[in-house]
Amino acid sequence: MGWRWWAATAAGVCSVLSTGACTNDVPFDGFTNGTAGTPTITAADGTADATATAAADGTADGSGGGELLDAGGGTAGIPCKGGGPSGEVEFSYAWIANSPDSTISKIDTYTATEVARYSVSAVPAGTVLVGPSRTSVGIYGDMVVADRSGGLAKIYARTDEDCVDLDGNGVIDTSQGSTALPYGADECLAWHIEIPRAEGIYEDRRGPRAVQWTGPRSCDFADADVWVAFCNETDDDVTVWLVDGETGFIDVEIPIPNFNCEMMGPYGGALDPDNNFWFVDGDTEHNLYRADIDCQPSADNPCYERFVPPDANMDAYGITADRYGRVWMAGVNNSLYYYDIDSGQWFNFKAEVDAFFNGLADSLGGDADALRVNILRGLMMDADDTLWIATVQAFGGGPYPGVLRVDTTTSPFTYQYYSNETLGPELQHAAGISIDVEGSVWLVDTFSNAAYKIPPEAPSNYIRVGGLNQPYTYSDMTGFGLLQIATTPTG
Repeated sequence: MGWRWWAATAAGVCSVLSTGACTNDVPFDGFTNGTAGTPTITAADGTADATATAAADGTADGSGGGELLDAGGGTAGIPCKGGGPSGEVEFSYAWIANSPDSTISKIDTYTATEVARYSVSAVPAGTVLVGPSRTSVGIYGDMVVADRSGGLAKIYARTDEDCVDLDGNGVIDTSQGSTALPYGADECLAWHIEIPRAEGIYEDRRGPRAVQWTGPRSCDFADADVWVAFCNETDDDVTVWLVDGETGFIDVEIPIPNFNCEMMGPYGGALDPDNNFWFVDGDTEHNLYRADIDCQPSADNPCYERFVPPDANMDAYGITADRYGRVWMAGVNNSLYYYDIDSGQWFNFKAEVDAFFNGLADSLGGDADALRVNILRGLMMDADDTLWIATVQAFGGGPYPGVLRVDTTTSPFTYQYYSNETLGPELQHAAGISIDVEGSVWLVDTFSNAAYKIPPEAPSNYIRVGGLNQPYTYSDMTGFGLLQIATTPTG
């Protein structure tokens, strides 16, 4: 399993392979589809498995191969010539927000080293409760981050190819290692736009928490956009923007009335194969929303739809989508469920998760009662249809923070839990999950100022990347989720 990023040119897409050929190739490769499991609501049990700062150039060798990405249920791709050979991976990064500093750490996933750090706000948040949080990685590897202090920023991934020498001094002034340049001085900051938010509400915490790149919509792959949703500045409704990924200009504005924003508002952010944007109500109702691509709101078409979960126990906190057209959500009280886009059906796995953690607590004895009820947070499906979920027992972390592993190819699902007994005693506050090019699982730990690279076949052989500052990212921080979902041009 593997993928590669491709380098963009104005004329098309130029591969980074040793062939040097410049063709109109599809920029995704190497994902093969497994078999989706059949969800059932039955009891399940299981068993528990009892620092880098140097700069790197971000290059690594790897191999692709396999079938082209099958988005599984989206519209037909745009016909394009060529499919692209397998070959060398140009780069792979995890982008993680240090909320108090208002910076973003760029971590080479191969070497598990921080290669750069970028300032995305002139006024650092000073607290983990505000500041930049959700990151999303686009088709070229470029990152956007939604800032709970009110902004949206894009950073180029490739220094030499894309960053702009704004002061004309002949070099790209940009960060190296873990030291960020002052805000506005880094020439890899592509753009920053302000997003209005209500002041003085919950310590000014009503900035955006839902963001996601779209996939390519034409053969030159130059038209990727960014979805972002946020609580309105003057009322309790919601606005969704579709932002031009190249310029930062707002292309479409979709108002969503009667949302009843309190503090968190639109939460998460996921993409379906048609480039529609999915997010949840992070406050009280936990409804699921879809904003429609290529749609201008009118009296006859609001360009969004609301989906009400059938069970009050369906608590939405984390959200992701898989290549089969299922929008997965997780939350407090062992809440785990998904909405099937094609059938319009909901599937609830809370009973399974309850049974698993109760059995685990019984087997461990002692003070393991805390494991019976958990908060499931960031989550992502890997290429083998295994769902990985960051898990804590309380928002303060709890005694057994860790990762819940869910094999969705079995019926019922098979569960395993890797707590701090497996991932080390430094783990305190599991927050975000993403998958990298090698299939490793990345876990963000807010309170221990670190991120973990976890090999799925041997989680105890993790690598811990320290030196972060209260990182608080649990979105698609590597781009893996987008590459699994986006309908690619075909040919």
